[in-house]
Amino acid sequence: MSAVAGRRGGILLHLTSLPSPGAIGQLGPAAEAFVDWLAAADQAVWQILPSGPPGFGDSPYGAHSSRAGNPLLISPLELFESGLLPRSVLPSSPATPRVDFARAREDQERILGHAFKAYEQRPEVRVRFEELLAPEASWLDDWSLFAALKEAHEGAPWTAWEDPLRDRRREDLDRTRHRLRHRIAFHRFVQGCFLEQWRRFRRRVRAAGVQVLGDLPIYCSADSVEVWQRRDLFELAADGHPSHVAGVPPDYFSPRGQTWGNPLYRWDRHRAEGFRWWTDRLASALQRFDLLRLDHFRGFEAFWRIPANAESAAAGEWRPGPGGDLFTAFVGTREGLAPLIAEDLGVVTPEVEALRRSFDLPTMRVLQFAFDEPGSVHLPHAIPRRAVVYTGTHDNDTTVGWWRSLGDQAKRRARSYLGPGPIHSALQRAAYTSPAELAILPAQDVLGLGPEARMNRPGSAVGNWAWRLSPQDLGTGEAERLAELIAVSDRGPETETAAG
Repeated sequence: MSAVAGRRGGILLHLTSLPSPGAIGQLGPAAEAFVDWLAAADQAVWQILPSGPPGFGDSPYGAHSSRAGNPLLISPLELFESGLLPRSVLPSSPATPRVDFARAREDQERILGHAFKAYEQRPEVRVRFEELLAPEASWLDDWSLFAALKEAHEGAPWTAWEDPLRDRRREDLDRTRHRLRHRIAFHRFVQGCFLEQWRRFRRRVRAAGVQVLGDLPIYCSADSVEVWQRRDLFELAADGHPSHVAGVPPDYFSPRGQTWGNPLYRWDRHRAEGFRWWTDRLASALQRFDLLRLDHFRGFEAFWRIPANAESAAAGEWRPGPGGDLFTAFVGTREGLAPLIAEDLGVVTPEVEALRRSFDLPTMRVLQFAFDEPGSVHLPHAIPRRAVVYTGTHDNDTTVGWWRSLGDQAKRRARSYLGPGPIHSALQRAAYTSPAELAILPAQDVLGLGPEARMNRPGSAVGNWAWRLSPQDLGTGEAERLAELIAVSDRGPETETAAG
């Protein structure tokens, strides 16, 4: 089975951007309403960003865990319907215009605290949750302890904890588990809530004929349970801080390059273990999602290694990654790599292309990159069939914002190619009618929104990830227009059936 069967369309919208009541988008009614809208628009894929507990800057790409679910996404209404919340605790305010992460954390701590008290008095719910969570023990036990310890240290990173806890001395961890047992139980409960609601969400999505496309960052946050748990697998100094960090050299997004701050992998040690840590991580992600985008795919072939004390990313150098050995190890655990998609933007060398092709992974193309210079590989007619095409990604400006900032020469090239009309509509049609198997539109581009709706500005640590839909934004008119585009570009369900 192909990762992208037939010709299909999809929408990029992170869960936090949904118009749920209160300060942040969540699972529950708003997510179900969006699934209904996707079905009405004949969309086959819903792409979301990473859904772990966000860390610094509220970035989903800097989560404290790559396996735990984000507590902020848990729906209070679904907790109420399961008998774990009184109606008086439900949020009564409408959706805020933008995500307010500080308020969302405060509200959710209060709501989940109420639900946990009710849970403790419900033996039948405790039994159900323990059965639900039993298969997650390999990561859940350490995550619950890590989350409780971060609370006890007022959010400080694990490198600032007392040495015995920082260094995971067994006897000290055992004493801490006993001392913090109530908060550890709370964090286990929170993950039970997330997992139960996520499974309900997935059933609803499948019933609508939609697949969920997730996003797996190649690197872990320095302040994550994975790094604390397996320091030996990362390039760290004796005190746990990274000795070298990840990033990219100067590129389209940042003329000075980017220093991400994530610790790099000790690939020699991963290889010695048969890449077990990585194959477990991939398998876990594919239990949660139907399809999976591998963020920064080129880092598997070669990665940009920056000294942790360097003034800029320009001080880095390319080092070889694990290459095909990692994916060969993963193939050995399952039937192929069908659900994976390579995010191969940026510096793509022949070696990166050969790695992607050797495992038949779809490539990515972004139409906003197509008109900077003649002969771009992102031009619609040049896109291969084995591809996922976007008008823009979460790292791009909206198409309307991109157009306003585009130079005159590039605008002339674009107009000559695309013709007249609103630019966001022209780019949508170009994406849908391209040869790519899957065409994905950010929700902001469906609505023709400007730069105020941009999700992320790479290189900027504040003010990102906060855009939200308004309840009235996506109506029947937009769904009908997209369904018509799906039909004329042969991306409908009947095409997929015919493709067999």
